Amino acid sequence: MEITDFEAISFDCYGTLIDWEAGLDAALGPWARSSGLGLDGEALLAAYAGHEEREEVADPGALYPEILRRSLTALGRERGVEVTAEDADRLAGSVPDWPAFDDSAAALAALAERYKLIILSNIDRASFAGSQRRLGVTFASVLTAQDIGSYKPSPRNFDALLAEARRLGVGEGKLLHAAQSLFHDHVPAQRAGLRTVWINRRHDRPGWGATPAPPVDVTPDWEFPSMAAFAAAATGRA
Repeated sequence: MEITDFEAISFDCYGTLIDWEAGLDAALGPWARSSGLGLDGEALLAAYAGHEEREEVADPGALYPEILRRSLTALGRERGVEVTAEDADRLAGSVPDWPAFDDSAAALAALAERYKLIILSNIDRASFAGSQRRLGVTFASVLTAQDIGSYKPSPRNFDALLAEARRLGVGEGKLLHAAQSLFHDHVPAQRAGLRTVWINRRHDRPGWGATPAPPVDVTPDWEFPSMAAFAAAATGRA
């Protein structure tokens, strides 16, 4: 298939459209510095990442703000650093303030002229509402962890995505999944039979940042360094 052959595109949101790492760092950084934790931005994100993944597995029905609270508390416990209720609440309530990547809104607007756009995100409805305003488009459907009752990379989330695509009338094999995280998205999406495009936001940085490393080797069908580059290719304007 060519990248222009699809009818719909599903997106991870945080890390792909919204700058998840910048948002996390803005909330975690002041706590880390005031606590004397001694971790720079990249090291702090990496230290945090595993805790969030474990909390999502341990309690898949918990809303994302609560996952954020518990993850920070667990990181503080691991490092022997106090996490106050104010610290945890600041992180839990920060999602609507997380910035969109500069190219997200324009790329989505261009793609919406040609494709049905779907969100599949590890988020809750209330937190996503703030991000939706930053992205500036109306999605054909929004599927959240709150709706599904589990967090990616659970296969349940991709089963729900495929069911929603069928409900929207998307033809078999005509859904493309776009995401930054190999761990949360590309591995389970490909296991579900989806073609994937890697929006490799970290193409100019080493390491995995705020996402765990993928558990197996995975090769996305396409790779772009930005949403702008992807939109140009997917709309035939590259």
